[in-house]
Amino acid sequence: QVQLSESGGGLVRPGGSLRLSCVASGGSIRTNAMAWFRKTPGKDREFVGAISWDGGSTYYATSMKDRFTISKENAKNTVYLQIDSLKSEDTAVYYCTVKTFGGSYYDESVYGGPWGPGTQVTVSS
Repeated sequence: QVQLSESGGGLVRPGGSLRLSCVASGGSIRTNAMAWFRKTPGKDREFVGAISWDGGSTYYATSMKDRFTISKENAKNTVYLQIDSLKSEDTAVYYCTVKTFGGSYYDESVYGGPWGPGTQVTVSS
């Protein structure tokens, strides 16, 4: 059974950048489309973006498309999320997951898991 582990989060100042990683173990995600979500207290998980199984296509939430970049390196069984020009409102726990069902990349119900434990991003001056 595949497990996911996110890393790369931390405390950064506004305007900084981070690259988050999601590494799969116990199985392969090379043939799976993947997605990133984020969660803040008192709010449901928010869709950030997704990437096709081969990394050839990306799909971003409207509010994310300018500063967020998702990539996939199948040889390393890893998905990345680059965040540039970080803002305080980007503070959240960031999660990766697997697209397990057919349908639109923008439909939350197509992401059936597993979910990683998440990595904390805190943007503060």
